[in-house]
Amino acid sequence: MKKVELLSPAGTLEKLKIAFDFGADAVYGGVSHFSLRIRSGKEFTFEEFAEGIEYAHARGKKVYATINGFPFNSQLNLLKKHILKMAELKPDAFIVATPGVLKLCHDLVPDMPLHLSTQANVMNVLDAKVYADMGATRIITAREISLKDLVAIKEELPELELEVFVHGSMCFAYSGRCLISTLQSGRVPNRGSCANDCRFDYELYAANPETGTLFRLEEEEGVGTYIMNAKDLNLASHMKEILDSGVVDSVKIEGRTKTAYYAAVTAKAYRMAIDDYYEGKEDTQSYQYELESLQNRGYTDAYLVSRPFERHDTQSLDFTMQLGTHQVSGVVNADGTHFLCKFKTLPNDELEVVAPKDSKIELVDNEYGTTYERDGKLYLKMKQLKSKKGKVWEEIHSGNVNEIILPTTFPSYTFFRIPAHPDMGTYPKK
Repeated sequence: MKKVELLSPAGTLEKLKIAFDFGADAVYGGVSHFSLRIRSGKEFTFEEFAEGIEYAHARGKKVYATINGFPFNSQLNLLKKHILKMAELKPDAFIVATPGVLKLCHDLVPDMPLHLSTQANVMNVLDAKVYADMGATRIITAREISLKDLVAIKEELPELELEVFVHGSMCFAYSGRCLISTLQSGRVPNRGSCANDCRFDYELYAANPETGTLFRLEEEEGVGTYIMNAKDLNLASHMKEILDSGVVDSVKIEGRTKTAYYAAVTAKAYRMAIDDYYEGKEDTQSYQYELESLQNRGYTDAYLVSRPFERHDTQSLDFTMQLGTHQVSGVVNADGTHFLCKFKTLPNDELEVVAPKDSKIELVDNEYGTTYERDGKLYLKMKQLKSKKGKVWEEIHSGNVNEIILPTTFPSYTFFRIPAHPDMGTYPKK
């Protein structure tokens, strides 16, 4: 049986490497030109993106390059040059969003696999066939599609690959095609510069068009005003149902602008879920333990396994963002011998270790600290916080640039975390 692909976001070269280390089979990302993530794309130069592709290919992994913006006529010559330049880097596919760009890529680089973006809103066999006939080798289906409709597409077009989102931010608009940010701030979502206006809180007013009278609608205590704030997608507990269908070729995690910790934990959780499925196991509690540690807007399983009219819990009305169950307190450096503080840390704090897939970490007890296991998890307690330069700290805080000596070698990009304090609440607090 061919295993489903786990596809993770790569907003930077570091996040690309972290995603692979924690279990991703492929990543998607790109430079800022003609991408739907201008802000994250700026983190990637052409040279860094080329390095990322080489890094992936050396490990048998894949990189999909995003060229999924909606270009204007004035940009078409630049777009042609960009397509040819990106093709020279030899990514494993282009992700494109419009029929015109799809045809242009097919004409300029006929051997390049082409993945159609979710922005194209493919919901049915007819649309899927049109894009397949134009050269699309994979459809990243609309986020509003159902599993039943995926089965229908695959039955009609068995050679066409289907990719679905399983985790990450959901958009208020239909498959992300939104104009709110454009109207309010001039930042165009479909060209990669969305200001996330749907996450803001809004006050409601009523107007009388005849008299021009305007008055604010008072709300009851506890009734939220984040009327367009969609919850985050989380389908980790539905992986068996998705994979049992036999029609999904790739499961995708949203989040090129998210943190390195997010890249690590989402890859880890969904790698666990996928591997468990093929081994005939399921441990949804473990998957959700990891995912609940992330900042989120509340979770929903959205529409893949439930129809829109069957549920009314996809919006987070009371807050824009809440802390997860854990706070990242440190990250291990490249050589694995030191860590940088990401949250207030004191000697003898119990730090849970979040390490890359298949890591082997020595259990030690020495002058610097101790590592130990409990309930299937690995922990670290630092006995002293001693920097590489020899200074001993009574406590260290986020932003401290001194690397702290570890009691044993950890894999690079290992994270340490602690339970979040109850009073950290939500952003902003109500």
